[in-house]
Amino acid sequence: MKVFILVLVGFALLLLLKMNKKQIHKITEFLSVYWFRIAFAFLLLFTMNIAGGFLGIYVPVNVISGLTLAILGIPGLAAICAFALFL
Repeated sequence: MKVFILVLVGFALLLLLKMNKKQIHKITEFLSVYWFRIAFAFLLLFTMNIAGGFLGIYVPVNVISGLTLAILGIPGLAAICAFALFL
């Protein structure tokens, strides 16, 4: 397992060395946008869980619901709320 991780990190470093600054900037900007969306999604899920606890509704805070909310946005929020209400 350690060898696999070491090979994967080595491959990523070689890939970064082959790219120019413009490509690296584009990739890091793309990743930073999604890291922010994922962090905000977990913050929103946590607040929904606290607020829903007063009403007796449990909103799951896990990786799948966080990624659903981060990728889909408002439709993902509606889907998570519907699952929390009807399940």
